[in-house]
Amino acid sequence: MSIDEPSLARLMAAAQRGDRAAYRALLTDCQRWLSRYFARRIAPHQIDDLVQETLVSMHRKLATWDSSRAFLPWLAAIARYRWIDALRRRRDAAELHDDDAFVDAEDEAVHARLSLDRMLMHLPSGQAQAITLVKIEGASIAEAAQICGQSESLVKVNIHRGLKKLALLIESE
Repeated sequence: MSIDEPSLARLMAAAQRGDRAAYRALLTDCQRWLSRYFARRIAPHQIDDLVQETLVSMHRKLATWDSSRAFLPWLAAIARYRWIDALRRRRDAAELHDDDAFVDAEDEAVHARLSLDRMLMHLPSGQAQAITLVKIEGASIAEAAQICGQSESLVKVNIHRGLKKLALLIESE
């Protein structure tokens, strides 16, 4: 099955009603989506663990999803919290070993991503989401429009305006 918003929302609604087959299909699709989501954020050897943690959290929060809202932003929020928790665990472990005073490429990527996330917080949510989906995660304009629930034109406008605002933020600092 393809990983698109309407399909995932239908599977989630069926899973909430107790349909086991729909829930299995939902977990499979979410696992694929989460693997792609985390592939750009963490080291490859950590992806499986973080995907599983996120799926467990999703299972615990199953009843909190509102069928009148989009599914993927709900899942992405859970994934983001799990990712931040993983970063905190890693930071806490690193603080215990201060003699390891070097920064490897993975740490630089994490710091860059955290800086980017802080900058995106200065944008309206529609702009930040469009930029994240298209420019960071590599989704097409059509995919981003479907996920965001916006027209393709609006996604393009949000990307343009958001990047312009980010450029001004960078220049001002």
